[in-house]
Amino acid sequence: MFVDSHCHLDRLDLTAHDGKLDGALEAARHRGVRHFLAIAVTLDDVPNLVDIARAHDDVSLSAGVHPLHQVENEPDVEAIVDCARCHDAVAIGETGLDYHYDAVAHEVQRRRFADHLRAARELELPVIVHTRDAKEDTLALIREHTDPAVGGVLHCFTEDLDMAREAVRLGFYISLSGIATFRNATSVRELARLVPLDRLLIETDSPYLAPVPHRGKPNEPQWVVEVAECIAAERGISIDEVAMQTTANFYRLFRAALPEAPDDVREALAQMSGQ
Repeated sequence: MFVDSHCHLDRLDLTAHDGKLDGALEAARHRGVRHFLAIAVTLDDVPNLVDIARAHDDVSLSAGVHPLHQVENEPDVEAIVDCARCHDAVAIGETGLDYHYDAVAHEVQRRRFADHLRAARELELPVIVHTRDAKEDTLALIREHTDPAVGGVLHCFTEDLDMAREAVRLGFYISLSGIATFRNATSVRELARLVPLDRLLIETDSPYLAPVPHRGKPNEPQWVVEVAECIAAERGISIDEVAMQTTANFYRLFRAALPEAPDDVREALAQMSGQ
């Protein structure tokens, strides 16, 4: 069983599935993907994600504003909290800092990120963090505003091992995407080997970053399996072990999604916990 812990279901290229999201999700289910976390890029996205989640029991959603998304009116903590609460979001995000691009001023990004972290703390929900070329500021804001008992995830992580280890110390998980399969992504494969397995998640970030051998095509949730295969190969363990542990990690972090898990998944997780 696998979980795609980060996919943009409202932005998929569905050409290969006759324009139908059901087709993309069914293709993933056929490969063993049992849950999908649909990620918001703006708060305006959330109602559409709610419609998707209502139509599919195995879809959960987040609420947040991407650090590089330009908005006319910045949402404050109250607006983020209200949106997440009203729409049963299981996480806050995608939020964070991206200093690689200048689409949004860094000062604005920091204020926005801090507000999302405050909202997550108020709701006791994990936060989904996008971070690029902003190591020190990202960690500083996490230290200041995050409850380690709730934590979050650094998604599609491509920064260094030291940052990963500090994030884990602060109660965060590290999520790897199809980038791990890219030929020149040696540092990401190092993360796949060295980050503790009980702190790893897998994702597609679809429709972006399709893994090898699908690179160059629009990404889709079924290819989260290729990410798991890469991690298994790097660690010298079975794909079943990667699948089961990353699934357990997902539900340990996103506790509000656990009631939506199939009965067999919950039974398996209970056995892993020794209950």
